Amino acid sequence: MLVKDSRLLFARSRLAAQPTEQMMFTSSNSLVDQLKKVSTYLFRTEIGGHVKISVGKINGKYAVFIEVSSLELGASVMLIWGIYTSDSSCFMPLDPSSDARTIETPLRQNSSATYAIELEFEAKQTPFYLSFLLKPTSSGVEIRDHNKSNFCVPIGFYPGYPAPLGLSFSTDGSMNFAFFSRNAAGCVLCLYDDSNSGKPALELDLDPYVNRSGDIWHASLEGAWTFLSYGYRCKGSALQSDADKFDAGLVILDPYSKIIVNSITDNVSGLLPKYLGRLCTEPVFDWNDDVPPNLAMEKLVVYRVNVMRFTKDNSTQISSDAAGTFAGLIEKLSHFKNLGVNAILLESIFPFDEQKGPYFPCHFFSPSIIYGPSSGSVAAISSMKEMVKKLHANGIEVLLEVVFTHTAEARALQGIDDSSYYRTSITTDLESQNALNCNYPIVQRMILDSLQHWVTEFHIDGFCFINASSLLRSFGGEYLSRPPVVEAIAFDPLLSKTKIIADCWDPNDLKPKEAVFPHWKKWAEMNTKFCYDIRNFLRGEGLLSDLATRLCGSGDIFSSGRGPAFSFNFITRNFGLPLVDLVSFSGDEVASELSWNCGEEGPTNKTTILERRLKQIRNYLFILFVSLGVPVLNMGDECGQSSGGSTSYGSQKPFDWDALSTGFGIQTTQFISFLSSLKTRRGDLLQKRDFLKEENIDWHGSDQTPPRWEDPSCKFLAMTLKVDQPGSRLISESSHVEGDIFIAFNAAGHSESVTLPEVPEGMAWHRLVDTALPFPGFFSNDSEPIILQPYEMKSHSCILLEANVHDVSFSSTGIHLQIQKQNSFVVD
Repeated sequence: MLVKDSRLLFARSRLAAQPTEQMMFTSSNSLVDQLKKVSTYLFRTEIGGHVKISVGKINGKYAVFIEVSSLELGASVMLIWGIYTSDSSCFMPLDPSSDARTIETPLRQNSSATYAIELEFEAKQTPFYLSFLLKPTSSGVEIRDHNKSNFCVPIGFYPGYPAPLGLSFSTDGSMNFAFFSRNAAGCVLCLYDDSNSGKPALELDLDPYVNRSGDIWHASLEGAWTFLSYGYRCKGSALQSDADKFDAGLVILDPYSKIIVNSITDNVSGLLPKYLGRLCTEPVFDWNDDVPPNLAMEKLVVYRVNVMRFTKDNSTQISSDAAGTFAGLIEKLSHFKNLGVNAILLESIFPFDEQKGPYFPCHFFSPSIIYGPSSGSVAAISSMKEMVKKLHANGIEVLLEVVFTHTAEARALQGIDDSSYYRTSITTDLESQNALNCNYPIVQRMILDSLQHWVTEFHIDGFCFINASSLLRSFGGEYLSRPPVVEAIAFDPLLSKTKIIADCWDPNDLKPKEAVFPHWKKWAEMNTKFCYDIRNFLRGEGLLSDLATRLCGSGDIFSSGRGPAFSFNFITRNFGLPLVDLVSFSGDEVASELSWNCGEEGPTNKTTILERRLKQIRNYLFILFVSLGVPVLNMGDECGQSSGGSTSYGSQKPFDWDALSTGFGIQTTQFISFLSSLKTRRGDLLQKRDFLKEENIDWHGSDQTPPRWEDPSCKFLAMTLKVDQPGSRLISESSHVEGDIFIAFNAAGHSESVTLPEVPEGMAWHRLVDTALPFPGFFSNDSEPIILQPYEMKSHSCILLEANVHDVSFSSTGIHLQIQKQNSFVVD
């Protein structure tokens, strides 16, 4: 039985409500049988018996049927009723020519204990609340509900449904609103006819008995209304908890809004959200012919890109409308193809706090409007879908960085139900004001719903979870061995074909958190140890064993049921020093970066230092691609982008497209393209889902003796990657037999004479890479066989040799690698 309580129900509207003809029927079924979309409410009176109210629509009008049963009230019972839109204690005048605010209408007695009446209202007068009480003329005693309050029902809107959360549309065009707030005593739906208006055109105070199921507040409206946007207000804490401080005047964005619009900007009171939800369906998009590449993880070559900075610079030479948007990224598609990448990782595109940057989001279900043409919300959605479709058509997957562990410090989820959404009990290392309670059921549900939305609506191929270590925490901050949200993501069927990557970097303090990540053989990880160990080795301080572990796919991290394909390897990322600064700065202020300035701090014109820096950049890229795992390139490294030695995220600059035509830009982009092609061509050894077998790899010192693993002063390591059956793997395009690969690394400041391993009879070593040689000769698929031994390997360099039966030129990249003169490398 549905029973009304004593709480007042408020609404405010610009509509004037006037009663129309009140129609009486002798049969209780005469009107009810004709009503469409009937809502029924059942009350218990304060003296027993029941009041049943049916509200529906007939002939474009709203009809209300009231039936009183199980009460013997005498021959005459009056219905004293009125309507209100703002305050139930102050009814609206029912007749413009009169001050009368209530009407007394007799009920018809159908039997000794049953009374009935029908009322009818014009649709244009709604929505409002009908409030009434019963008054038997025999006693004159007013009868109310069991809480001694007026009987009250909504007219012109409906109870709605608790699922799905957010705004949804029925086939008849009606709009359903569903909003979670466990601890709010009241919830107000605010509807706007102008997003620049400071006040809603209509406010509906949702009834906790009629419009609430569990912790979900819900209501529905017909789609004929002209309202444009909506938000919510939460009032009063049901538990009077200090953790939930509801500001009754604060309008909150629906967390599940799929389309958002800017609200008023000159909001002096601070009570409006940055955004409001838009009252419309998502734009229809033609996904026909879209085929996601569905690449195997070990085949990926990833490029991390910031949508805004990628095409914002004037050097981009694209239209101002496309600059800094998804459309601009499409226009630079050829750059991805030239590099040989087959997946792009978009930095977080959620709407965010402009003061702190994109890693402090305020919403999770839509792209920020700044990435669309003319900053339009619908246009941004359509533009992003067009970008994804275009990239898919070119064999490129789209991965998305997501941030679900914290929000912007204001105007995100604050004020909805802080003790549910946020980890308010944390006072130690997380500054808790904006730390989400990820493993709380409603937050876990929101995370999964968001991910599923991006997959179904935007065809996203995978997700990289920023600050992923915080996904492992309980409400109290302790690490969980089986965090519910991480496990749920791993086993979600809709996400089963997507790439799921944990990145434990914490934007709050700009460093990764150490955590053993539970993976269920599904989660990959951004491999921070790879970054640190390679940096250490190349600056002459790392151990050979650490380098060997990273080269072979980081078995110390990924051996328990995963494999090297789950290691996303990177040298630089969008915080910290970019690649050119990594070899140019190593002062105390960047000590944590494990960088080396190659002999002089900052910019220089000294040829020796510039050559050493150039070799180091080549070494970093080389190791990134020959290591087992997924290489992740960072936007701007290919053209020598510098932050001037700053490690802050805000110091990153827009991509300089002019820099691609410099000597450094030409040779670096071509080297990356070569390495991408090499990794694909020799995928039998360099792209593996499983770890190399012991018989497929030999480790060497410079003279073919075992490496000096225990000698920290030794900076040379070589390895031979051996094919399963040497000489049996044919390349049909060139009738060429591919053999073993020999790779050597020299981080010392002196040359090494390297004794090369023997090759099968009829084969010879061909040099493909020697980072110490001048451009364009330091990489090539067309080289003479190496006859003389030993091989002289310069300081701070790497080499890669391939065993072939004869000398064959490969042209798999489609790029001519011939440059007539050596170009100098200068750090500006």
